[in-house]
Amino acid sequence: MTLADYLPIGLMLLLAGLFVFVSLVMSKMVSPDRPTPEKLDPYECGIVPEVEAIQRFPVKFYLVAMLFVIFDVEIIFLFAWASIWTALGWYGVAAMLIFTFFVMETLMYVWKRGALDWNVKRRARYVSQETSEAA
Repeated sequence: MTLADYLPIGLMLLLAGLFVFVSLVMSKMVSPDRPTPEKLDPYECGIVPEVEAIQRFPVKFYLVAMLFVIFDVEIIFLFAWASIWTALGWYGVAAMLIFTFFVMETLMYVWKRGALDWNVKRRARYVSQETSEAA
């Protein structure tokens, strides 16, 4: 391969960069710069908010959302491993068993710490704790 073989790629990158630059300059030159009060108002999902939100989301909601994303990304690793597991042999199986062990251990830790618990009082673990505390 010679440097001339990379010329089409370089030309395409140059054209893409030029297109981005020209698009930004033209949009700045052509667009009107007179925002109305309606355009400056906050806007979400097609509905203009009439009042501020009364209820705030608890921190546990965000914690569960972050944990979901973390465990979801770890599941993606399992799909990648499953697509080439025959090529990896027993080494790949052992490595994935160790990885799965640590994922499950983390899930049990998070569960024991109560990060997935929404503090519902009618669950059996709360009923048994309340009866033992009362005694």
